[in-house]
Amino acid sequence: MELKLYYATNRRHVGRDRMHPSSYGTKFSDDGMENLRFGVVTVQAEEATIAAHLGKPMKDCGTGDGSELGSYLARRARSADIRAYEEKLSDDIHEDSQKDVKLGSQALFAEVEAVMRNTSDVLVYIHGFNVSWADAVGSALALQLMLRHAPGREPGQEVVVVLFTWPSDGMALPWVSYKSDRTEAAGSGAAVGRAFLKVRDYLADIRDRAKKGGREVCGQDIHLLCHSMGNYVLQNALARVADFTPGRVLPRIFEHVFLCAPDVDDNVLENGQPLANLDQIARQVTIYFNREDKAMVVSDYTKGNPDRLGGAGAAHPALLHNKVGQVDCSPVVHGLTEHSYYLTGSVNADIRASIDGWPQDDARRLRQRGANLENVWVMRPVQ
Repeated sequence: MELKLYYATNRRHVGRDRMHPSSYGTKFSDDGMENLRFGVVTVQAEEATIAAHLGKPMKDCGTGDGSELGSYLARRARSADIRAYEEKLSDDIHEDSQKDVKLGSQALFAEVEAVMRNTSDVLVYIHGFNVSWADAVGSALALQLMLRHAPGREPGQEVVVVLFTWPSDGMALPWVSYKSDRTEAAGSGAAVGRAFLKVRDYLADIRDRAKKGGREVCGQDIHLLCHSMGNYVLQNALARVADFTPGRVLPRIFEHVFLCAPDVDDNVLENGQPLANLDQIARQVTIYFNREDKAMVVSDYTKGNPDRLGGAGAAHPALLHNKVGQVDCSPVVHGLTEHSYYLTGSVNADIRASIDGWPQDDARRLRQRGANLENVWVMRPVQ
């Protein structure tokens, strides 16, 4: 079975041919941390193995072990075919002042636009801490497969995942690699912010062409999912977008933003904090957290961080913007999935429900409202 994944990265390529590398490494691109390479990776996998993971019963959490599926696909990704989109660009002149410029971003956007016109939403995925290139590809493909097979999904509506992978160490050194990854996550935020601005400009161009009698806007949506330290990448990306946005309001780029096991401060969405204006780039924002997430405990105490948003949710839920809600996944998350539960059963299905436009209080969702606040939800165990 052939699996296809679109990607963007600021990692350094491995191999002599940067347009057809054997992999991507743990350092920034030779052209700088903001340099972005866009492309497509193709992975060969066994259909029966994929089906077994997708159909695996999970205690209290429905069906589908996307975490183990991601591990399997990561192993397959080590021998994947990687094709970066060709570019023609001079380094010493701004791209807007050059003639016959050929950008990898434009090639990717054009291909993804064609996919969206065939009834498909897009989910941009930013992974977290301690993730190699192969691990990132595996998780992104698992996310794509889980969302496409979620129970209750809208018939005929597809979801395509676009991976942004930054140079997370992937070395499993708990003291050294966490500090390194956090530094590289901050640096990668500028690259992600630059990518967001490219998306903003591309969407504006589509709308302008439609107004002038070109093809109509496809009507599909773009979403964003950040996992773990990927939320810290987002935090820094948002600052970059703000720096290059005229006026006081950020452009709306996404329909829904999902903050999964977010390794950021638990007050980060409050006024005056780094993600306070996140609601401006999306119609809806949802936080998924797990009180038993040991990765959040490690981040709190061994790394000297304040309480994490992914550990017990927002410090003051009542202070959040009315676009922002949070879901406590603690009742349905167990064992090895305690940090990657966005890939698991009913949590993943809840994400797909939001992609399909279900209201937050839709009775079909396997969640119930919290006791005191309208923007707080708790996942219900599957009977």
